[in-house]
Amino acid sequence: MRTSQAALADGPDRRALILEAALVVFAEKGFDGASTREIARRAAVPLGLLRYYFGDKLKLWQAAVDRAFAEVFSGVEVANAVRLEGAGDEFAPIRAGIHAHVGFVARHPEFVRLMHDEGKRRGPRMRWIVDRHVKPMFERLLPLMRHLQKRGRLPKDVDPMHFAYALIGAIDVIFHQAEECRRLTGADLTDPDVITSHARAVEHMLLGPPGASAS
Repeated sequence: MRTSQAALADGPDRRALILEAALVVFAEKGFDGASTREIARRAAVPLGLLRYYFGDKLKLWQAAVDRAFAEVFSGVEVANAVRLEGAGDEFAPIRAGIHAHVGFVARHPEFVRLMHDEGKRRGPRMRWIVDRHVKPMFERLLPLMRHLQKRGRLPKDVDPMHFAYALIGAIDVIFHQAEECRRLTGADLTDPDVITSHARAVEHMLLGPPGASAS
């Protein structure tokens, strides 16, 4: 007797395995070049499970992006937790958020590749990502950027949009171009010490050393 898809879905968290594989394949191949067969092969699950869980390829892509952004937003919660602790350094929550996001991108460089690929297009997937995820994230960053402007860490006459994209670029690009960086410097972007050093470099460029006063 043939095994049902519901029965195959039992056991390990196959849904998570599928979403992890999907993010990698969509980043490598692009949406049009990615195949559900390849995603199933990478996840080591039957092809039918992709249809069982997600229906079609677009819904699978959306679910993979949703899952990635859920982890991105968890970095915001890390920063909020630091803020609620009332740390002496007023910028400690920002530093914590930077370290959390650098850690996420280091674990998921495929996320950066997917975002770069979709962000340069005017299609419906770009609009979906912006409306569902990027805009809420940007709206969370705006008060941060304005606070830094008031504290003299950033020029007051520059639109915060530029700082937001500069910050994202400072965090992400090195992981997007990890092989170039390895060739240039020998650095291994999966090394925890290198990842921590990069986070410290980003926070220092944005905020200066811990405890530094506003200029």
